[in-house]
This record gives sequence, C-alpha cells and structure tokens, in this order.
Amino acid sequence: MLKGHQSWVFENKPVIRGKATIVGPFEGRGPLAEDFDIIHGDSMLQEESWEKAEKVLIEEAAKLAIENAGLTKEQVQFYIGGDLMNQIISSSFAARTLAIPYLGVFGACSTSMESLAIASMIVNSGSAQYALAGTCSHNASVEKQFRYPTEYGSQKPPTAQYTVTGAGAVIVSTEGEGPVVTSATIGRVIDMGITDPFNMGAAMAPAAVDTIEAHLRDLNIEPGYYDLIVTGDLSKVGYEIACKLMEKHNIPIHQTEYKDCGMMMYDYDTQMVQAGASGCGCSAVVTYGHLLNRMQKGEIKRLLVVATGALLSPLSFQQGESIPCIAHAVSIEAGRSMT
Repeated sequence: MLKGHQSWVFENKPVIRGKATIVGPFEGRGPLAEDFDIIHGDSMLQEESWEKAEKVLIEEAAKLAIENAGLTKEQVQFYIGGDLMNQIISSSFAARTLAIPYLGVFGACSTSMESLAIASMIVNSGSAQYALAGTCSHNASVEKQFRYPTEYGSQKPPTAQYTVTGAGAVIVSTEGEGPVVTSATIGRVIDMGITDPFNMGAAMAPAAVDTIEAHLRDLNIEPGYYDLIVTGDLSKVGYEIACKLMEKHNIPIHQTEYKDCGMMMYDYDTQMVQAGASGCGCSAVVTYGHLLNRMQKGEIKRLLVVATGALLSPLSFQQGESIPCIAHAVSIEAGRSMT
C-alpha cells in the first residue's frame, strides 16, 4: 500500500458512493451554483451565531451524503472530519449529533483531502465498509477568528482571499457505483517564512508544489497521467507562484490542465473576492460538487486534487510566528459504472 516515501496506493479502489455539498447565498451566486445540492438563502441558517451556522452546514452535508449513498448513519462505521474553528468544534459538535465513531483531523484548508485520504485508507484496509469524510467553513466565523470580523469593515489587500461558506461530505465504501479513490500523497510541512495572514496563497504555494512533485515521483508518473490537476485554494497569487515553481522544478505541468479551486469558486467580475476563494469548504465543495459532476458526465477520467492548508492559529500569529503550510493530494478516477 505504501508507494515511494509518502504515498499510498489503494489497490481495492474505495468507491465514493455518496456525496453532498451545501453552500451559503454568496456561493450560490457564483459560476458553480448548479453543482451544489443545497444553497442557503441566509448565511446565519436561522442560528444564533456564525459558529452554530457552520456546524449546521456540516451536519446537513453529512446527512445528505449518507442519504445519497443509500445508507443510514447507523451503517457508517467512522466519520473523519475537521474544520478551521478552535479545536475543530464544528466537526466535533456535528459528530455529537451524528453519533458516528469519530476521528477529528486538522489540516486547515487541506482538511478535505486529508479526511478523504484517511477514510479511503480505512476502507481500503478492510477496517470499515463505510466511512464518512467531510469538512466545512463559514466566512463570518473564519474571518473573525483569523483576520478581522466582517462587522469591522477593514479594507483588505489584493492578496487577501474570501473564505467560502460551505460544507462537503462523501461516503467512501468498499462497493457500489461512483468514482474511485486510487491513491493519496501525504504532504510535508513547508514554511517559507511568510507571516502575513492576508497572503495565504503565497504561503501555501510551495507546499502544493512539493506534494505534487512527491506524488509524481512516488507513483513514477507524469502530470499527463491526469486529465486535470487542481490545487485547493491558492487563488490568483498562489496559483501564479505555483506555476513558476513547477517550471523551476522541471515539473511538466503543461502536459495536463492545471486549475485552482479558489479561482473557480467565484466570479471575479461581479463578486468582490480579492485574490479568490479559501477555506476548508473551498476545495470540498468544488471537488465534491463541480469536479465529481464533471467526472459523472465523462468529461474527466482521472483527477488529482491537491488541497492546501495554512497551519497557523491566532496565537501563533500574535506571537510573530511564520506560517507553516501543507498540502495533501488524492487521486480520483472514474469508476467502472461511470460514463
């Protein structure tokens, strides 16, 4: 199962049997709106706080993914999830509601693929028949914790990103119809000394390139193996840096199509999002919504998702620490029953 230094190959090809994506109203006005299962008209979700609203997002996504898989929550053996809130409270409190054995993980915005990789490993090894993987973020709760509250009205620099209000969840199964998870590469922590929390793309780009390089090396493949490679939320600034770094490292990314979920989420012409989208929900809803729908239509056969994360905290920022970053890659391919 271990391939090379930091990659897993899933010989039993765990199936993404069910999926769900839930987003807020601002995300529902973006170019990918048709790919989301539920678009809320109110970002508070009729809750008392942004944090409670975020918990509802992942609860809804988890329940809908289970339903779309044709299962009940009692059949799901494990739930692997995490988010950006202090002590991953959105996922942990949702686990309280779901009452599914729970493994909480934190990879910042890379949590979508971290949780999928772990769920796939558990299912591939025979340690579970059904595992739930999911993550979420909420613009108002995340901005308040890591930068400035929305109510503060602070002007943001062009390098800043807009946190996605959304949640994505999948059921990984030993059998069934749907796309299959074929491999995963677990990233290293890379820190280039950047301290600006308004420039996450630049901080995360080196980690994304490091993981892509490791994935290709471990599996002895080239970028052209994939129809599409996407990074999680580098957005405009980080995407440009990643392209330059891949050229410097002689990674022939031109062999395939390379995109970034943070640049796909919103309409730059009509939505004021500075450099683009970010947040745990970004790569989750773009992958589990838009990209897997494209795979279902036969437009993509092989997909590599490299979710990126900045592992800072308010405490580390206040103490003047630089921003350590990580990226986790998961390879998803069309299943036998797909177009």
